Amino acid sequence: MTPARRLRNIIGGSAGNLVEWFDWYAYAAFTLYFAPVFFPSGNSTAELLSAAAVFAVGFLMRPVGAWIMGVYADRKGRKAGLTLSVTLMCTGSLIIACTPGYAAIGLAAPALLLFARMLQGLSVGGEYGSSATYLSEMATKDHRGFWSSFQYVTLISGQLLALLLLIVLQNTLSEGALASWGWRIPFFVGAALAVIVFWLRRRLDETQAFTAEETRAAPKSSALLLALKHPREALLVMGLTAGGTLAFYTYTTYLQKFLVNTSGFSKTTSTEISAAALLIFMLIQPAVGALSDRIGRKPVMVTFGVLGVLLTVPIMTTLARVDRPFIAFLLALSALVIVSGYTAINAVVKAELFPAHIRALGVALPYAIANALFGGTAEYVALWLKDAGFEGVYFWYVTAMIGVSLLVYLFMRDTKHRSLIQHD
Repeated sequence: MTPARRLRNIIGGSAGNLVEWFDWYAYAAFTLYFAPVFFPSGNSTAELLSAAAVFAVGFLMRPVGAWIMGVYADRKGRKAGLTLSVTLMCTGSLIIACTPGYAAIGLAAPALLLFARMLQGLSVGGEYGSSATYLSEMATKDHRGFWSSFQYVTLISGQLLALLLLIVLQNTLSEGALASWGWRIPFFVGAALAVIVFWLRRRLDETQAFTAEETRAAPKSSALLLALKHPREALLVMGLTAGGTLAFYTYTTYLQKFLVNTSGFSKTTSTEISAAALLIFMLIQPAVGALSDRIGRKPVMVTFGVLGVLLTVPIMTTLARVDRPFIAFLLALSALVIVSGYTAINAVVKAELFPAHIRALGVALPYAIANALFGGTAEYVALWLKDAGFEGVYFWYVTAMIGVSLLVYLFMRDTKHRSLIQHD
């Protein structure tokens, strides 16, 4: 494969990942506006709790999607898995965009919202394994950290675009219009973009690692095979994910609500702070990935673990009391720079742990389980502890889980030097 063709495939796969995550994060970015539409109660924290619970259910569907589409991508190809995942995401976004509120159809409104998020959970569960595997296999050996980091570049880009669209709508629509119908716009946009991505993904090349496996009599991918033949690697994926994903969702999806509910900033200001921090966070991912190509994956992850354990409580405690937007931005950015030690390279580390015939499932399923347990519940746990009057406990919870992952990083092998990806 020529370098130009390889680059085209990486860009094409990344562009599709961007749209997937735009659709996923549009829910989090616009929760402050549509939560009263589906869960009217008169108490903003209670409304956010209900919306966060649906967000968590979407995460609970991710292991199911990871299992079904991980097996599908291992058996039918990475490209096939990517195409199926974006189809499900498009369907879920359309349902959310078109569902009337509680005042119009009663309990059917939150029920349809829940169903749509379940579809999106299936989609993202399969998307992660397929895209992580595709980018890692499509990259050359000496640059896998760099190119695989674009999974989180596009993931963050999707979240950033959702926030930027929110900022545009906040500055062009009235508060009433945005709360009444304006929040539906991003879901229509996401569904339309998903149709374009479906066409793009149909034109991608399959990876050489998968095509080589098709000529071998390798065992068929299945959850049973993963549990029996690769239990250590699956547990490693769960352990290295737990602290990283909890920290990531704390400083991305939850931060916007934290700055409003705890720090006291306006919705518009909190959105702008989050967007500015995320922009720089996105730009440094390739640099951290390239660093791992030079010094190894393990030192980068250990750095995240050590700094996360030492600085999470001080950063969150200070953020809770800050009243200047620029200081809040610097604190949020410092936290995200630390988390980059996990986000930039977690995809390639997981892909390098597994042989090709079970790689998509091995990357996706253990990750999705850890993500559902820790990432998907982050916002709900944080809001629940705040509602109970123990918000500070959440800061120590994040610290403890980063500590658990740090132990995994310290004792696991450096996958850069012992990678199971055999083809460039």
